[in-house]
Amino acid sequence: MLKAKILFVGPCESGKTVLANFLTESSDITEYSPTQGVRFESCWPALMKDSHGVVVVFNADIPGHLKEIEMWYSCFVQQQFLQDTQCLLIAHHKPGSGSDKGNLALAPPLNKLKLVHSDLEDDPEDIRMEFIKYLRSIINSVSESRDREEMSIIT
Repeated sequence: MLKAKILFVGPCESGKTVLANFLTESSDITEYSPTQGVRFESCWPALMKDSHGVVVVFNADIPGHLKEIEMWYSCFVQQQFLQDTQCLLIAHHKPGSGSDKGNLALAPPLNKLKLVHSDLEDDPEDIRMEFIKYLRSIINSVSESRDREEMSIIT
C-alpha cells in the first residue's frame, strides 16, 4: 500500500480543519470552532519531515491572508525543496460569505501555483474533484520515486 503525507497549512480561521474533514469524509460541516493547531514554529520541521505535498488554505475574504500565505509557501514548500506541483492553493469561502471567486492578485511565486476555490455550501463536489486530481498527482510522484529507488537497488 502506498502512503502519502499531505500537510494542510495556512493562516488561522482559513478553513483547514473543515476542508480536511470534508475531503476525508471525517465529519459533517458544522459551525466554526477553532482548532488547536501547531502554532509553535519549532515543531514545524518534525511535521514537514517526509511530506509529499502541501495544501495551503486561506480565507479569500480576509485581505491579510494573501500576504500571510507567502510565508506558509516559503516555509512549507520552498524550504522543503518541494516542487510547485506538490502544492495546492485553496481559496476557501466560508458559508454565507457571498464573496467573489474571481481572479485573486497573487504575488509571485504564488501566481504559478494551482489555485482552486472551495465553497462547501454551493459547490462541495468541485473541491473534492480538484483535491482528488491533486492527490493522484502526488501518488504518481511517490510511486515513480519508489520505482526509481527500487531500480537503483537492483542495478
